[in-house]
Amino acid sequence: MTVLATGALLLCRAAPVDVRPAALLLREPVLLAPAGEGWTAVVPEGRPWAKSGEAVDAVAAGWASAVAVAVDRPVLALWWDGDRAGFTLASGFRRPVGYVWLADGTPAGEDEAMRTFATRLGLDPVLDLQALEPLTRPDPESDARARLTGVLGVLTRTGLALPAGLSAGEPADRLRGAARAAGAEHLDRLDWRDAVTEGALEPWLHGPAARLLGTVQLTAGLPLVLWGVRCRSAGWVVAGSLLTAHGALTLAYARIAARRP
Repeated sequence: MTVLATGALLLCRAAPVDVRPAALLLREPVLLAPAGEGWTAVVPEGRPWAKSGEAVDAVAAGWASAVAVAVDRPVLALWWDGDRAGFTLASGFRRPVGYVWLADGTPAGEDEAMRTFATRLGLDPVLDLQALEPLTRPDPESDARARLTGVLGVLTRTGLALPAGLSAGEPADRLRGAARAAGAEHLDRLDWRDAVTEGALEPWLHGPAARLLGTVQLTAGLPLVLWGVRCRSAGWVVAGSLLTAHGALTLAYARIAARRP
């Protein structure tokens, strides 16, 4: 059985140009790389879970939820540490769904979660689900890394094609190296002035629908920040902060755009 280092990888079911604005507003520098048709890989450059002392799954879930709402596309967070590995799928404002395996591959999730995962990603309800279901059953020959690899194998049918070396269970430095070798773009955090100046939010901020989205995000983000602070959850603080920041930016930019001749 392979002992896993701690790490995380986000897979967004959207093109890099659509993911970039949300990634810019995360509070960590990341690498953004194409990962097949309609998929983007987001590789964290730092180790926020080491800084905050929070579990890697909580940090990854917070990121996935925030980006999924901002991009309005599903975001899959893969995570692993020395004891467990698993994934969290975020899709809009719906409750995230995830699955966990112990390091030796022992399933520690609910079968229903895997079915919900398949449904939300639009996977084939027969063929793909048949491929996923064995991952929820005991298998002494399959450790946690192999389980995550199995999930990724099913997703290749949707167009996912990870760059060479970018795989679940790899140490953080190898993930970064593989992303750079694939020509990944380095993104660092931006404040709202930078984001507006660079036009990073331009594709999102037009018309009544954008104003409605900004209001919804602002309304949802503030309670998430408060809840994250109360629970000492850095992941959910990040998610709430991203939603709050993007909602405020959307409303502010919409007002500016309305005044333009």
